[in-house]
Amino acid sequence: MSFPDRETRPRSWWFVISAFMAGALTAGSAAAATPEVSGELGSPGATTTIDGKQLPAPQPAFGGVIEEQALQSKPWWAPRIVPPKEAPNILLIITDDAGFGVPSTFGGVIPTPTLDRVANAGLRYNNIHSTALCSPSRAALITGRNHHSVGFGVISEQSTGFPGYNSIIPEDKATIGRILRDNGYATSWFGKDHNTPAFAASQAGPFDKWPTGLGFEYFYGFVGGDANQWEPNLFRNTTQIYPFKGKPGWNLITGMADDAIDHINRLNQVDPGKPFFVKYAPGATHAPHHPTKEWVEKISAMKLFDDGYEKLRERIFENQKRLGVIPADTQLEPWPKDVLKPWDELTADEQKLFIKQVEVFAAYAAYTDHEIGRVIQAIDDMGKLDNTLVIYINGDNGTSAEGGLLGTPNEVAYFNGVTEMPAETQLKWYDVWGTEQTYNHMAAHWSWAFDTPFTWFKQNASKLGGIRQGMAVMWPERIKDKGGLREQFMHLIDVVPTILEVTGIAAPETVDGIAQAPIEGVSFAYTFDAENADAPSRHKTQYFEMMGQYALYHEGWLLSTEVNRAPWEAFGTANPDPLNNQVLELYNLEEDFSQSNNIADQHPEKVKELKALFIDEAKKYQVFPLDASVATRLAAPRPNITAGRNEFVYTYPMTGLPQGDSPSLLNSSYTITAEIEVPEGGAEGMILTSGGRFAGYGFYLLDGKPVFLWNLINLKRIKWEGQEALSPGRHTVELDFEYDGLGAETLAYNNMSGVGQGGTGTLKVDGEVVDTKEMKRTLPIILQWDEAFDIGSDTLTGVNDDDYKPPFPLTAKLNKLTIKVDRPTLSEEDIKKLANTQAIAVDGNPIHHMQGGPH
Repeated sequence: MSFPDRETRPRSWWFVISAFMAGALTAGSAAAATPEVSGELGSPGATTTIDGKQLPAPQPAFGGVIEEQALQSKPWWAPRIVPPKEAPNILLIITDDAGFGVPSTFGGVIPTPTLDRVANAGLRYNNIHSTALCSPSRAALITGRNHHSVGFGVISEQSTGFPGYNSIIPEDKATIGRILRDNGYATSWFGKDHNTPAFAASQAGPFDKWPTGLGFEYFYGFVGGDANQWEPNLFRNTTQIYPFKGKPGWNLITGMADDAIDHINRLNQVDPGKPFFVKYAPGATHAPHHPTKEWVEKISAMKLFDDGYEKLRERIFENQKRLGVIPADTQLEPWPKDVLKPWDELTADEQKLFIKQVEVFAAYAAYTDHEIGRVIQAIDDMGKLDNTLVIYINGDNGTSAEGGLLGTPNEVAYFNGVTEMPAETQLKWYDVWGTEQTYNHMAAHWSWAFDTPFTWFKQNASKLGGIRQGMAVMWPERIKDKGGLREQFMHLIDVVPTILEVTGIAAPETVDGIAQAPIEGVSFAYTFDAENADAPSRHKTQYFEMMGQYALYHEGWLLSTEVNRAPWEAFGTANPDPLNNQVLELYNLEEDFSQSNNIADQHPEKVKELKALFIDEAKKYQVFPLDASVATRLAAPRPNITAGRNEFVYTYPMTGLPQGDSPSLLNSSYTITAEIEVPEGGAEGMILTSGGRFAGYGFYLLDGKPVFLWNLINLKRIKWEGQEALSPGRHTVELDFEYDGLGAETLAYNNMSGVGQGGTGTLKVDGEVVDTKEMKRTLPIILQWDEAFDIGSDTLTGVNDDDYKPPFPLTAKLNKLTIKVDRPTLSEEDIKKLANTQAIAVDGNPIHHMQGGPH
């Protein structure tokens, strides 16, 4: 039986299939006006494009014939949805914490031949901007909307209960992964996922904000801001995996390249006609800087940094002018001696340490670029590179200065207020710098040089050093102006509309029945054509805001707040009125590429006009309320699965519960009680642990004796231990800690004095006290965030390498584990006293790095 003709088909079928396939132009897209249909409709091989207005596309009515018997009936299959013909594969690459002057492609001394390859086969872009911080930039990148519009005013670990800051991408702002997937692309995400809320990252779900829930069919990477590259908290989709176990020297930078190459090849073999979209986001060069030994040796042999950071900066600047990636008349501001000590004023120990720090950083950058090159070459080898759009963005913000003025072997120390560890202390890790023994970061001086020709760093949203990135784009079939330079103003929110335009896919009007908010970026696909090389930018206005520092770009002008907080000044009293308690600066970027000539005094009316425009943009995109606090927001309460609870009971071994979803013991009194059964011959192993080598705690049996240990950022360890091994049979072991401070509630009063205070711990066995110790200082803000809360064994790194090696399984039977947390509450009298108090870090020094007002 043949298909019925149009006149005899059921009217409902014709109406629905027409709606399913009808093409229509939608704002921000070049979707074809007519559906592209292949094969005979109803046959298993039929395909069609869709208009993309409604996702998922409505299911068409059945188009065959149904009688009482199958032999008299006609089957009919809905056509498979495919992207428009010739839609390219897309490889979207974004690296981490890398400023404009890091790669050789934009004048840097670090070799990045892969980025060079993309730029030479396509285009360089020297005027694209980020948000100044990791997950906000990534949220903007995958949604095409401003970071506050999608809940990422700050990183998820700092989220607060306001729409612009809750770290929840709303349902009315679908990601590019979701849009492309529902239009027939194979979508995947490799590397860093910093857009899953920290309070929704456990195996209890929900998983709707994981990559797989955001439209990416395959995910291989880590969840959070950074990861130990030697032993990461790694997931395949939503299942934690441990491919590094038993493989010394395994590194995630290579591991994710291997997995991406395997995945793309599988797609090509299984369905060679299906285009892919790959988001490739390595953790480099975010701390910890973890390159392989081979790459450290390569970079060290090049002697790139022996004459210091001022000379490095000058070299990069001259390279940039020679390459033409900055205008010939660009100014380079003097070295900021009042902020960063000149190289020749460092001690011999400091110079030795600083060179090691930066060589490891550079090795990490070069190593990462090399592995990205393997992925691009794999696409080339399968014959698909000509029709692959490669977008390679160097950095999601400027180079990080979170290592502080001296660098650190342990970045977790920075987030707990220890920002100036002496060089002689750090040199103890000199020979293992960048290995699994360190969570390392470099001194801020190098970061200033790597942001050349601009000033300041990651976090500083009012300075181009924090927000100006370099980008290279190639698409061999389409871009013919090979090696060209594009200088139009752009922002990361422009990537999504660009992808939609070149694929011919519409921005949806509804997704899952929810009306979609407009895309906020502007396509830069027009710049692909040589005749548009010098065309005016189509992105006319853009706000920037990060932790109270802000800027407003409008048609070449840039209004910006004077920097009043360096990134390492993350603690203490924050500016209470960041909107108005600021010194405003004004720059004409059309004439002043490096933001070096403040002309606010000459144009007071322009300053007033642009501040008013910033306020309008801030209202439009959920930027208010402005909040200038930084580290204190890490300790703020969030709606995780522990919220509102003070007692937690476990009866079964469990590993992998992330910090954001596990009970927090910080700045509180607590009691941990384990009811165990020791077998004949004794027992050992981990009862409970949270954190790892760089900060955390553990409750375990060592040689049969109970031990409770706090690892204070790998600088010191406090240990309570019993003197005798537990005899066979049932026992109750308990650690009771009485906290002396006022607790985290002081943060609500812009005061840190309640956190990081001391207390007294008592270890008991069967009700008898076996050890009591005073702990003079405790961790004020955070444990090691990429390590889990584990019961019955220890995953990844241990809290004390001298005592055990993971997994250190508990050989006793755990009958019950109970954690009771008693969080302090403030009295009226306590609140009155806050004005004269201060917080102390675990190294005994006051946490005195505060954000000041204008200066």
